[in-house]
Amino acid sequence: MTAATQDVPALAARAALNLPYTHVDDIFIDGAWTPARGTGRNPVIDPATGEVWGSVPDGTPEDLDAAVGSARRAFDDGEWPRLTPSERAAYLLRIAEEVEKRAEELSLTNTRENGSPVSESAGAAANAAGIFRYFASLAGYLEREDVRAFPKGGGESVVRREPIGVCALIAPWNFPINLVVIKLAPALLAGCTVVIKPASPTPLSLRVIIDAVAAAGVPAGVVNLVTGSGRLGDALVKHPAVDKVAFTGSTPVGRKIAAACGELLRPVTLELGGKSSAIVLPDADLDAMSEVLIRSSMRNTGQTCYISTRILAPASRYEEVVDMVTRTIAAGKQGDPLDPDTVFGPCATESQYKTVLEYVESGLAEGARATTGGRAAALGGGLEGGYFVEPTVFADVTADMRISREEIFGPVLCILKYDDAGGSVEEAVALANNTEFGLGGLVFGSDPEASLAVADRMDTGSVGINFFASNHAAPFGGRHDSGLGTEYGIEGLNAYLSYKSIHRRAKP
Repeated sequence: MTAATQDVPALAARAALNLPYTHVDDIFIDGAWTPARGTGRNPVIDPATGEVWGSVPDGTPEDLDAAVGSARRAFDDGEWPRLTPSERAAYLLRIAEEVEKRAEELSLTNTRENGSPVSESAGAAANAAGIFRYFASLAGYLEREDVRAFPKGGGESVVRREPIGVCALIAPWNFPINLVVIKLAPALLAGCTVVIKPASPTPLSLRVIIDAVAAAGVPAGVVNLVTGSGRLGDALVKHPAVDKVAFTGSTPVGRKIAAACGELLRPVTLELGGKSSAIVLPDADLDAMSEVLIRSSMRNTGQTCYISTRILAPASRYEEVVDMVTRTIAAGKQGDPLDPDTVFGPCATESQYKTVLEYVESGLAEGARATTGGRAAALGGGLEGGYFVEPTVFADVTADMRISREEIFGPVLCILKYDDAGGSVEEAVALANNTEFGLGGLVFGSDPEASLAVADRMDTGSVGINFFASNHAAPFGGRHDSGLGTEYGIEGLNAYLSYKSIHRRAKP
């Protein structure tokens, strides 16, 4: 059975999937699947049904020590850091091929773990492979000789780019594959070794990536995987044999990780939360905006960090914008995420489901107007136990409301009004920048130069003009409460490097 077969109730459809990973007892250490040392288990729940369909070991301190020790030995004594960048790049290209061979398996496992519609998860393998191939293309950058003359003459410095060491890669549950790969690929090219700790709700799809790494022949100990609760992630961050931490997740957890790494003087990259805004300029083409709205503002059922969930509409066209957004969101099908026609799936966890409903109730209590949605979704066909919230659009939102200020991470959009008298966008820019976050953003407008000028004024790490997409070659990172450091691009590779300057007399 494939993801396209949806002529039976949801529970029966899932039973027929026959995925290779369900209840597993091992973790990946020193190049092999190894039985976990403890007896604790963490369940894996299908958020579309609320049913437990898998489980993984709840890792112990001994498991963690074994994984980090394996990575430490591979870095200190193994061949990986001593290969040329081009040799490591060849491994990355083989990993990309192996990932693509596992595309359907990866998609279906991902969807059952976190409820991402298959229309979203079906692209995970291709995107992951693209990331591996992009970073493989940077081998020449690492191999280029870098000699810099002293400004006053008389000497020169040879600048070496060396791998930073053992890296702890900690993943979120919303995009459990690509938000690990964007750390794994540059770390491997740089010559680092890694220990990966997936989010508790989504531990199984990463096993597919590990199988691809093993099939590509990556030496033992270079990549290790442990599973467990947040307690294990905390211990990994603080482990004395770890040299760098890379984390994607919530801002509160990110603060704790930053504090721990600061105490240890340990480099850290943090990609955290967002509350991004889409500024609709008075001349915006609303038909064109409608075509990219869901991808840009409610991707993955709103469980995406950079999407623009605050839409800032000019007063002169406010109701027109509200009508367009309402129609677009209401037309998106909500249902079984294994159905390729589904646009909106469930919230990924029961906890997130309750959080989103609390925000919806908060918006209604504070006077926002729900133009569509505004409650839990009641679905049948085996999905009665799923964590579904109706995709919701709130109009008449003011800047002081909780739904306007705080990251909801669910299928909720807020539409705020700004004064555009005389064509001014001053209030729109002020509203967009009046947030503790700074991750994404959008400008919708018909004049390219005017749109670019507004984008330049937005205090955020990335801005899209009339669409939003991640570019593997361009840095992606947050400002303020949205994180520290960058991923993607050469800048993302540099995060896994340590620099050494060797000073010598200039050659005559």
